[in-house]
Amino acid sequence: MAEILFTHSYFLRFDPKELRAMTPYPPLGTLYAASAARARGYTVALFDSMLAHEEQELAQTIRQHHPRIVVIYDDDFNYLTKMCLTRMRHAAFLMADIAHAAGCTVIVHGSDPVDHIEEYLAHHADYVLCGEGEETLLEVLDHLLRGVGERSTISGLAYFHDGAVHLAGPRTARRDLDQLAFPAWDLVDMRLYRTTWKRRHGYFSLNMVTTRGCPFRCNWCAKPLYGQVYNSRSPESVVTEMLYVKEQYSPDRLWFCDDVFGLAPGWIQAFAEEVQRRGGSIPFKCQARVDLLLKGDTIDQLRKAGCASLWVGAESGSQKILDAMEKGTTVEQIYEATRRMKHAGIRVGFFLQFGYPGETGGDIEKTLAMVRDLLPDEIGISVSYPLPGTPFFERVKAEMGEKRNWEVSEDLEVMFHGTFEPEFYRLLHAFTHKKLRIWQGRELLGRLRSHPWIIRPAHARLLAASTYHASTIRRLESDLTRLAATRDREDPAEERHNG
Repeated sequence: MAEILFTHSYFLRFDPKELRAMTPYPPLGTLYAASAARARGYTVALFDSMLAHEEQELAQTIRQHHPRIVVIYDDDFNYLTKMCLTRMRHAAFLMADIAHAAGCTVIVHGSDPVDHIEEYLAHHADYVLCGEGEETLLEVLDHLLRGVGERSTISGLAYFHDGAVHLAGPRTARRDLDQLAFPAWDLVDMRLYRTTWKRRHGYFSLNMVTTRGCPFRCNWCAKPLYGQVYNSRSPESVVTEMLYVKEQYSPDRLWFCDDVFGLAPGWIQAFAEEVQRRGGSIPFKCQARVDLLLKGDTIDQLRKAGCASLWVGAESGSQKILDAMEKGTTVEQIYEATRRMKHAGIRVGFFLQFGYPGETGGDIEKTLAMVRDLLPDEIGISVSYPLPGTPFFERVKAEMGEKRNWEVSEDLEVMFHGTFEPEFYRLLHAFTHKKLRIWQGRELLGRLRSHPWIIRPAHARLLAASTYHASTIRRLESDLTRLAATRDREDPAEERHNG
């Protein structure tokens, strides 16, 4: 028996690209909410949809625990949830239907519910939590289960009243994150996650978070929950949790899923010192900005703390596009930060974005040249994706049709008038990945010719992959050239969005 059953709407099985990658993480935001409810004295349970097969499995869990309330609390720290995929929205609708049919009150939280409050309420959600969720959740639970307060005065709570949406006002974000209880890790089937990771990758990775929000103003980045705030846990709190998960679950690696890791001045240095002092080191990956990485000894301190892999939002090799995005970084900073990360022995990942308004073939060539020059270890590629609440969305919404969200993460539909057709960007995605592997293989071959004794088994795999991609890329090049030429014939004005 549990008074409250927590779940979330992201099913790995419904997202083909991520299913192939098979890097599942527990729903961290959901676990924070469950932990907050339990600390308030409520009994809680979890239906973890990440590795579930279908939505209908929720019904069995409801029959097992007989909850009064089902909370579909999406993981605010998972970038896949922030993409607001329609396949997961439909999963949330069906889960709400299932919970409603079982006589449960249904509460939902996440980026997509905030963007589509009326739709969720129309699909049997009784309440939508807007903004940072824990405090609003606790107040509505106290109201529903203990008769405390009036729902009409709960900040951040949306619901239907007299046929219209009632929202009392915004919820102020919590500043002292150290006061939050650690996520309710014990609710997770950790054996299933460990087995899944070990079988596919040979190691086990867990996720943690040290901050909430991002203060930067990239004009395509949606922030429906935290807005422009940025709040951070103390290094001491983070290392204490690292020691806990190290003792309880023994992960081989960690993913710090912050939007920007270690933004506060001096935080990374204090974190590295605390990790070493307390013996909490676990190899980790994180995300950071190239301009911040160049400050002082930041990169060396990250390596000292255990950073093995760093992902940066490179986005484009064209300064014109970075400026149009209001990214606040330069191509020169990308080059210098990458050189320093490699010198420190940290693996480098680039997030790249194609298709931003005004991007020409020449700008794409600059991005490809940057990838060729810097040879990041990994790349993640997307096309510009307008989400509500962003200046980018406001700029292109008049060009958008009925489709406003991607269905799954590999959709890559350009939903506004892009420079090229959507198929061009899908092919460009594959082409860029292939070119990177070809360039990596050539660079490795050069090193092996002069230093043959450094060869490792992984080198053989990379050389084989490079050879394969070199043999299969010609068709892609031909198709890209054809699509680019078609666009030039239809619209000879290259700077369509720059007028």
